[in-house]
Amino acid sequence: MKRVLLITGASRGIGAATAVLAAQRGYAVCVNYRQNQIAAETVVQAVKAAGQDAVAIAADVAVEADVVRLFDTCDRALGPLAALVNNAGILETQMRLDAMDAARLQRVFAVNVIGSFLSAREAVRRMSTKHGGAGGAIVNLSSGASRLGSPGEYVDYASSKGAIDTMTVGLAKEVAEEGIRVNAVRAGFIYTEIHASGGEPNRVERVKALVPMKRGGTVGEVAAAILWLLSDEASYTTGSFIDVAGGK
Repeated sequence: MKRVLLITGASRGIGAATAVLAAQRGYAVCVNYRQNQIAAETVVQAVKAAGQDAVAIAADVAVEADVVRLFDTCDRALGPLAALVNNAGILETQMRLDAMDAARLQRVFAVNVIGSFLSAREAVRRMSTKHGGAGGAIVNLSSGASRLGSPGEYVDYASSKGAIDTMTVGLAKEVAEEGIRVNAVRAGFIYTEIHASGGEPNRVERVKALVPMKRGGTVGEVAAAILWLLSDEASYTTGSFIDVAGGK
């Protein structure tokens, strides 16, 4: 039976790498994106090249109506949902907290926290045995920043990922008897385009000396951890975290 995976923010970076690896592991993939349709369609073609069905759906996870439409469209296009990867996330220009305004905080928390909550809600409504589903798995993308705080750069982003950590633990316990496992991957300094959003595209090169392994990580390394948590090999693992952060 076809296993359907929905990945938010899957047009680039960790999300895109996860989509391609998931296809290689036998998943049909719903590729969510917000704006970059060309990039999303490129990921769809890579999934199809691996022999799996795929669809790209535009939706802003910070907007509740968009999230509902995303999941409904995925249902119609690919079939019953088996897994969710909450990957969509943003950060803004590096600055201290005393320079941040409410609008920035609202943007970051709307996408990183509320978007993940809404997506998890829709996944649970479909996968939970309480709602007639067959069970499934959710993997949330967190960050080493949730443990380290990102002082002087992204305290807001770090705090949003701290909320994701707490949601992971709480939701895992909430739906454990309903056939759903909920885990998270805390990514460290990974080579992705997100650093450009913070105003420092080469940030990983600057900070990699702080990592015990003395290098940045790849999106493939993060994707591999995500796919393990989704797999049957992790069947007794829920409410847990994998730090893909080079020892930091």
